[in-house]
Amino acid sequence: MEQVVRLASQLGALLQTERRRRSMSQTDLASKVGTHQKTISAIENGSEGVKLETLLGIIAALDLDMQIVPRRKVGKSIEDIF
Repeated sequence: MEQVVRLASQLGALLQTERRRRSMSQTDLASKVGTHQKTISAIENGSEGVKLETLLGIIAALDLDMQIVPRRKVGKSIEDIF
């Protein structure tokens, strides 16, 4: 599964889907990461201001990888025309 994420709400929804796919509760995931259930809830609801360390811990606990790639261009640029 590859998915483009550009918003906190998109990332939260993706993490929630993956957590549920693994039949984990928010409390289970929080325990595995070493954080609180309310933190997991906030992230899944798209709350901003999350510590990077916590986010990376959640990604690892869900056995996911994060990949940073250049954005795809939607339209042609002037350089593509000439």
